[in-house]
Amino acid sequence: MAKEIAGVIKLQIKGGAANPSPPVGPALGSKGINIMEFCKQFNARTQDKAGKILPVVITYYTDKSFDFVVKTPPVAIQLLELTKLKSGSPEPNRKKVAEISWDQVKEIAQDKMVDMNCFELESAMRMVAGTARSMGITVKGTFPGK
Repeated sequence: MAKEIAGVIKLQIKGGAANPSPPVGPALGSKGINIMEFCKQFNARTQDKAGKILPVVITYYTDKSFDFVVKTPPVAIQLLELTKLKSGSPEPNRKKVAEISWDQVKEIAQDKMVDMNCFELESAMRMVAGTARSMGITVKGTFPGK
């Protein structure tokens, strides 16, 4: 028999660095989930991605057990890592802070494709380019689409 789902929690945690302090502890503790058990499992599963911010979706059940799915890092975080910036532009429409190529956009889109709500690589590339534009990052060249 399937377990009854009590709810879902979405968090963003650095890979390999989950600990019981906020925001993890209070979010899980208020639902009655074993915080240390989650931290151990999350850290073990994300050792290879240490330091990267990873979204995690935790499904908890009425018997206080839980499952979780670790997703790929957000596009904005990947763009900041790629351009070596601390943050996006305060005025993205006027002040551009970096330039990237369509090949770099394609790499990020391929990496993030499993978590996106689109089916074609071109669509994913447009979504990544839109995020870049809203951060003040210019995508140079012409779109290599159809």
